[in-house]
Amino acid sequence: MQSLSEIETTSKRASKAAGFPWGVAEEVGKNMRNLEMFGLSGVKNLNLYLKKIKKNPSEKPKKIEKRNKPHSKEFCPIYCGTAFLDCCRKLENLKLIKFFNVSYPLLLLPFLSRASDIIGKKIAVKYEKNNFLLNFDKTIFSNNINNDKTIIKAKEISIEFLENNNSFSTKEWQELYRLSEETFVKETESLKKKGAGAGLTDND
Repeated sequence: MQSLSEIETTSKRASKAAGFPWGVAEEVGKNMRNLEMFGLSGVKNLNLYLKKIKKNPSEKPKKIEKRNKPHSKEFCPIYCGTAFLDCCRKLENLKLIKFFNVSYPLLLLPFLSRASDIIGKKIAVKYEKNNFLLNFDKTIFSNNINNDKTIIKAKEISIEFLENNNSFSTKEWQELYRLSEETFVKETESLKKKGAGAGLTDND
């Protein structure tokens, strides 16, 4: 079994050999490490995509807006990802962003995961009946993902920035806090004397 370090290094070199600049190739290496660590088939998707673009390169996005459609057949997931990561703080204001016709969409996912960490918000991603919740680049929660089925092109990718809200009600928090108060130590005269500041006895 290959180590995560081997996966990162080989993916980086392969991406450079396929025509990506070293800076972008390094990002791809980190991304493949993350995908494989989260149990997603990054190496498989990258291998297929790099072989594909040798014959038919995908399109780079010029600018990311609320709705993004390629002028040619499909977008490059790697260049979409680097563009998204570079301006994710500004894109956060758009709330919901859509990409259409993205090649090998799984390769876009780790860029979005890292953007989640930068802006400090969870990001929800949907495409081809797959749902992902990206948690500050710490975990990727997925629903209905099948690693044996590689999605060659996503017709539509929906990316939503989620507000940071509690998963519990105010009442539930208050009840829990009241229970925690039972561990508080009541202040006594003895504790007051041992508190901060000069004591009654000078040891110097």
